[in-house]
Amino acid sequence: MRLLLGSGGFRTPERIALWVEQMRDWLGPARSVLFVPYALADHDGYVRMMIERGLHSGYELVGIHTLWDPVEAVRKAEAIFVGGGNTFRLLNSLYRLNLLDPIRERVRGGMPYLGISAGTNVACPTIRTTNDMPIVQPPSLDALGLVPFQINAHYYTGTNFVKHGEQFVEHFGETRDDRIREFHEENETPVLGLWEGGILRIEDANVQLLGSSARLFLKGKSSRDLVGGARLPDLPCKPA
Repeated sequence: MRLLLGSGGFRTPERIALWVEQMRDWLGPARSVLFVPYALADHDGYVRMMIERGLHSGYELVGIHTLWDPVEAVRKAEAIFVGGGNTFRLLNSLYRLNLLDPIRERVRGGMPYLGISAGTNVACPTIRTTNDMPIVQPPSLDALGLVPFQINAHYYTGTNFVKHGEQFVEHFGETRDDRIREFHEENETPVLGLWEGGILRIEDANVQLLGSSARLFLKGKSSRDLVGGARLPDLPCKPA
């Protein structure tokens, strides 16, 4: 399998350039990419935004919502790109349109999969480590399961502060580490906290972290920080 999974935050020129470079290297001579915009409400606007910001990397971006038969579109696609937004809305749409099995089958058969934010979350076994509000209720939290570990996109460490006037005041809300610790009170699956601008490049059993740092959480063990550019041989990659 070949997956390119981004955390999000591709808003600076440097981060956009890294994503474009990796996407072009990943897809090579492909002509078009099937884009899944279901995580946002405005599907046409989402496609336009991706092109305007250059995150399509020069490829023809075909919105799956414009095609008569989404399942057939997946079966014929050269590559699939699942965009970010609300993970619950995205997963609910994938269930409603019966797209989980076709996407899973094509990706496991070698079709490149690209995801950002929510699109990265649904590549995991479940969406239990998303940061999003459940604005809709999917039939299940089970997702594509293309990788056997969870990802917490937009991860950051430390406590939260809010600005009041010219001062920053501690918020005292739960940190991401707190929430992932709670996840491991009920689940065994490893979790990778992926910082903004971070990309996971996955090819079969090889996992490489690009662009930024990440933090690996294993149940019953201390978390471990990983630097951009590192290969991650200890992270399980074979899907369950």
